[in-house]
Order: sequence, then C-alpha cells, then structure tokens
Amino acid sequence: QVQLVESGGGLVQAGGSLRLSCAASGMIFSIAAMGWYRQAPGKQRELVASITRDGSTNYGDSVKGRFTISRDNAKKTVYLQMNNLKPEDTSVYYCTARYVGNDYWGQGTQVTVSS
Repeated sequence: QVQLVESGGGLVQAGGSLRLSCAASGMIFSIAAMGWYRQAPGKQRELVASITRDGSTNYGDSVKGRFTISRDNAKKTVYLQMNNLKPEDTSVYYCTARYVGNDYWGQGTQVTVSS
C-alpha cells in the first residue's frame, strides 16, 4: 500500500548540513505518522525523529537541538533537516511511515560525516 523513497544523503564535513526527504506513494489517503531511524555498522537501530499528522514531534536525545523533522501532508513527504553534523551521525538513515496500523520502511540513504 505504501512505498517510501529517501533522498538527500551524501558526504559532508563535520559542522555541515544535509536535508533528507522521504516521499510516500501508493493508494493511500492519510498517513498517521512518519519518522526517521538510523543504524550504523555494529550499532542498534535508533530513533532519530518522528512526527504525527497533526505535527507532534519526538527526537532522539543525541540529535535534539541539531535536527528538525517536518512533513508536508499534501505531498505525503517527510523531511529531516540535519545541522551541525558530527562524525557520530554517520549511518544509514531509514524513513518509516505508519498507515492503517501497519509500518512501512524505505530502503535507506547513506549519510557520512567526515572529521
């Protein structure tokens, strides 16, 4: 029912910024919540940020004050603005969406932060 495609990843120096986007497609009407997770090699998957349809947000402790999540409900797209990036932010970032009780995942986009 829902397909998710991430974009915007890449290589950036420490202190720089990137903006990730995730577009949902398919025969869908209203997505309850969307978010971003990340998983680095040898690390457990962790929540980066999430946002509900009405705009309520939640952030992982390690990114608070640096990352901002937003969404465009009409475009069925979620964004992640990442500022003041650190080498420890290096990871594969995955977009997720909840729709009619089911969770969907994108294929992931690589973010690499050099020191």
